Amino acid sequence: MSQHFKEQAAVISSKRIGTDVMELVIKTKDVAANSAAGQFVNLYCKDGARLLPRPISLCGVDKETGTLRLVYRIVGKGTEEFATLKEGDTIEIMGPLGNGFPLDKADKAAILMGGGIGIPPMIELAKELKEAGCNKITAVLGYRDELFLNEDMAQYADVVIATEDGSVGTKGNVLDAIREQGVTGEVIYACGPTPMLRAIKNYGMENNLITYLSLEERMACGIGACLACVCKSKEKDEHTNVNNKRVCKEGPVFLAEEVEI
Repeated sequence: MSQHFKEQAAVISSKRIGTDVMELVIKTKDVAANSAAGQFVNLYCKDGARLLPRPISLCGVDKETGTLRLVYRIVGKGTEEFATLKEGDTIEIMGPLGNGFPLDKADKAAILMGGGIGIPPMIELAKELKEAGCNKITAVLGYRDELFLNEDMAQYADVVIATEDGSVGTKGNVLDAIREQGVTGEVIYACGPTPMLRAIKNYGMENNLITYLSLEERMACGIGACLACVCKSKEKDEHTNVNNKRVCKEGPVFLAEEVEI
């Protein structure tokens, strides 16, 4: 895991890009310069009644300008507070946290699968894979109904869409879309809700595909100290000497065969 920093970041912009989906762009001193696709940052509320930070994945990283693009869903009081931020405000952050997606398979045809709020980290991953020389990237994006970030993804990848209500693309989930659209590749990168990742893990095993999963778990500290976000693992964890891995520390990205979900 890379070194992490705690700092006051300046808000560059904050806007709504979906019914309950927000985009926040912040200027950082050190965090952006050390960040990579698949990592996340902790955002801290100003309201002292909410002590625990909120982990938000990185949708975009610009090392030259020192900015991070964060896309999150409003789901509670903490994210409701973040949604009130405006240009010129500051917010306390810590990051980059966790281990991101490896780029050493950029010579292979990539399938990126994002479901719901698991879509944002796929944008930065697609950008970094393309910069690393990957010349075949297919992004399969799954939505309930309302689309977001699909046009951003189209800058870096061929985009296939699945919607639960069938309003756009394939009716169903990302695997339904892969089968219907005949999507092929050699390595899978995925982020989304656990049932989706479980199905993708099985699909990868059945088709002998290298599969990386970015797990979604409730986190408290974000740095591996509290053990609130452990998942079952194939190997024993050196920290606890049991078959657990800390999603915030050893993850959130794992090889599919490393974890039980």
